[in-house]
Amino acid sequence: MRKYLVVDDNRAFAENVAEILRDEGADVTIADGGLQALELAQRSRFDALVTDMRMPVMSGARLVHEIRGVDPGLPAIVITAYTGENDLLAAREEGLLAVLPKPAPLDRLVELLRTARRDGLVAVIEDDSALADNLTEALRDRGFSAVTARSVTETDRLGGVRPFAALVDLRMPGAPDGAALHRLMDRFPNLPVLVMSAHPDALAHARGVRCYTKPMDTGEVLKAVEELWR
Repeated sequence: MRKYLVVDDNRAFAENVAEILRDEGADVTIADGGLQALELAQRSRFDALVTDMRMPVMSGARLVHEIRGVDPGLPAIVITAYTGENDLLAAREEGLLAVLPKPAPLDRLVELLRTARRDGLVAVIEDDSALADNLTEALRDRGFSAVTARSVTETDRLGGVRPFAALVDLRMPGAPDGAALHRLMDRFPNLPVLVMSAHPDALAHARGVRCYTKPMDTGEVLKAVEELWR
C-alpha cells in the first residue's frame, strides 16, 4: 500500500484529495501546515508529498526545501493557483515531480502519484528549453522527478538536491565544452551521467561516459535512466 502525505491549510480540500486517494487504495496522512508535515516526515516514510503552495507560517516551496533534509528521496508535487511567483520557482529548483494548478486535476494527480519513484530525481543540464522540457515531461511520465539547469552558472546553483543520475549537454553557452559536466561531477562525485551533444568534437570531453548524439532516441535515454535507477 502506497503512503502519501497531503499538506494544505484548507482542511476541506485536503480531505477531498485524501478521500480520492484512499479510494485508490492508498494510505493518506493529512497535515494542516509545513511544521506538522515535517514532524510527520520524521516519523514515517511516505511514497510522495502533495502540498499547497500558499500556506501560513511555511510556504509549500519552503516545505519542499526543508523536507529534503529529512527525506531527500521523497517525490513532491506542488499544487498552486499562483504559477508565476518566486517561491514556485524555488520549489522547482528543488526537483519536483510536478506542479499542478489549483483546483487540481485529480485524474492527473492520481496518475502521477501511482507512478512516483522514491530516490528518482534526475538532473537535466540542457540549454535548449524545448528539449529540457520534453525530457522533463518524458521523465515525469515514468515517475521520475527532475531538476533543471540551462547554463553552467545554473549548474553551480543547483539546490540542496541529491540526484541519482544526470543528463548533461556537453556544449553550453558561454563556457568550454564539457564545463557543465565537470562542474557537476565535482559537486556529485560518482554520479552516473548520460551526456548529449549534437557536436561530435565535443564528445572527446566525455570519455568513459555513455554518450548520445542529437537528435537522439528519447526512448533509449529513458531506458538507460531506468537501468540506473534499478
